[in-house]
Amino acid sequence: MTSESQKELVDKLKTQWKKLWQERLDDKVRAEGIAVTDYSPLFVEQGTIIHATRDFKALNFKEILEKHEVENAERFVQPDPNIGGWNKFIKTKVTNQTPPRKKRAESYIQEKKEPQKSKKRGWLHV
Repeated sequence: MTSESQKELVDKLKTQWKKLWQERLDDKVRAEGIAVTDYSPLFVEQGTIIHATRDFKALNFKEILEKHEVENAERFVQPDPNIGGWNKFIKTKVTNQTPPRKKRAESYIQEKKEPQKSKKRGWLHV
């Protein structure tokens, strides 16, 4: 396959992928997402559970591209957040930074005040 035909194939699969997730039927009782129609290019039949909360292997777009024998499938898919990518970079480097301290406030030294002498009260002071 040429790179242009692969790109066209990936674009078609991406539109089908988006359509699959937009048109899914959400079963709130069973906490599942179900495919409404047949998506043969994605190897998903009507009624297939595409999202669930427990004991479920989620659909993976990269695996679908590999079934279609697309070369360098990872090039068309964002990396896993655990591995890296922009989201991980933002979470680790940008949002967790401590605010910069003000140098002027650090250089300020407060004057030490002498403690006040206590007043002598009553008739038993020496």
